[in-house]
Amino acid sequence: MDAMTVEPAWAILPSMNTVAIDGRGLSVADVDAVARGRARVELRGDAGVRERMERCARFKDELIGLGTPVYGVTTGVGDSVHTQIAHQKAAALQLNLMRKLGCGTGSYLPEDYSRAVMLLRANTLARGQSGVRPVLVETLLACLNAGIASCIPEEGSVGASGDLVPLSYVGATLCGQRNVYHRGGEIVPAAQALEAAGIRPLELQAKEGLALWNGTAFMTGIAALVLEDARRLSLLADICTAMVTEVLTSSSGPFHPFLHDATKPHPGQARSAANIRALLEGSQLARPYHDVVSQAGTLRGDGAVTTRRLPIMLQERYSVRCAPHFIGVLNDAIEWMERWLDVEMNSANDNPLFDAEEGVVHNGGNFAGGHVAFLADALKVAVASVADLLDRQLALIVDEKFSRGLPPNLSPELPADDPEAGTHHGFKGVQLAVSSLAAEALGRCMPMTIFSRSTEAHNQDKVSMGATAARGARDVVALSEKVAVLCLLALCQAADLRGPGKLGRTRAVHELVRSVSAPVDRDRELEDDIARLLQRVRAGDVTRAAFDGPA
Repeated sequence: MDAMTVEPAWAILPSMNTVAIDGRGLSVADVDAVARGRARVELRGDAGVRERMERCARFKDELIGLGTPVYGVTTGVGDSVHTQIAHQKAAALQLNLMRKLGCGTGSYLPEDYSRAVMLLRANTLARGQSGVRPVLVETLLACLNAGIASCIPEEGSVGASGDLVPLSYVGATLCGQRNVYHRGGEIVPAAQALEAAGIRPLELQAKEGLALWNGTAFMTGIAALVLEDARRLSLLADICTAMVTEVLTSSSGPFHPFLHDATKPHPGQARSAANIRALLEGSQLARPYHDVVSQAGTLRGDGAVTTRRLPIMLQERYSVRCAPHFIGVLNDAIEWMERWLDVEMNSANDNPLFDAEEGVVHNGGNFAGGHVAFLADALKVAVASVADLLDRQLALIVDEKFSRGLPPNLSPELPADDPEAGTHHGFKGVQLAVSSLAAEALGRCMPMTIFSRSTEAHNQDKVSMGATAARGARDVVALSEKVAVLCLLALCQAADLRGPGKLGRTRAVHELVRSVSAPVDRDRELEDDIARLLQRVRAGDVTRAAFDGPA
């Protein structure tokens, strides 16, 4: 395995439970569990779920039989809506639409993200307002449970008339066309994978192709997984902040409840401060504020001496003192973003939609991804800010001018008579790498929502660019995860120099890191250490060690 190629967490975790979908109750956590292989998925057993889909499909078929023009069913799509076709051509139209959308470019979406996309498409169609048969949803779920996921080129969606190009690859999978990931990540022809799993390829009927790719499942599936990863990153930032407080022998005063619960009670800020306080419990390195003041001594000013230079800093630098205020922004952003995603994931977001009970067809724009696009753009900024925070914290512990007694670049000093004395530079390279990663994360924060393009003969003249925004958020989170991993390696090195037995609850994190990366006593390559720790981070092991382990 390449040093920076990490096996996705879903591929190494056992299946544990089952998520039941009905188009109305799917959560971000459910998406993460199914996409990353910790849960199977099934259609909710309530007979009403299938009945809604069947009733809607019958209503659609009745309209077709009457010769009523229905957009994308018996008419062309987009600017070609003025052309009506006979009902006998409705199925052929779906096949041709899929063919013309097979023009995606770029790398394939990673397998776990593809699984999230397929799950969301199944869930939205299960609402029973899109005019598709239950077998369409059931086949999507059968593929997921059999370890089959569409190979979806990442590029090609403007995020408004649905994620048309990428979602056409999901439709192709159900028809046994194009390529798929098969169990274990092997890329094979879809027909081969379906046959091996005993899944019969579908022949799409009227509207069913359009229902598959005219929606926001691509951008929303990506965003859902990214949000879960960002939530984990915020906890990693709390861990790093607690450890930097310890290895700098800093004051724990900036995390006191009075500052966060009583005087500026942003919930995410207060939660970050509480996490850091909990991690510092039992620490012999972090110091209460009154200890700092005691060490500073007093100046009475009633003699000849009226000024003096304090022997200690009363306040920490902003990257330590204000850490909850920046991590808290990410925490609070995640809260409203999750609410938006809950709505989007459980919405009917294709066009047209059918109200079978009232006998009405509704042509609208639920395929527009404005909410997902905006939250993805905002998430990039909040995450990159945390990466920048960690970069600033690392700068304090590798620089002997600020590290309060730690050796330069955290490189243990060798005896003067050692032949290698003076030739080692410890974590100097790590800091360079972190600075590069943080800068790249910050540089990718340009919002995509401002780049709306008029396309498709000016029919799609306002678009969200949500797919590109979601992919950008994913990349910023991935860069920031690497920042956190490199910082954890450096912090554990600093803890070794201070004495790991003096750590508080962060000792559990130190022990986990040391299980995959030995201390750096002399310069050596760290690529493999980084990859191993990154894998443990993405599996959730580091955050579990910090917050679920023994006190």
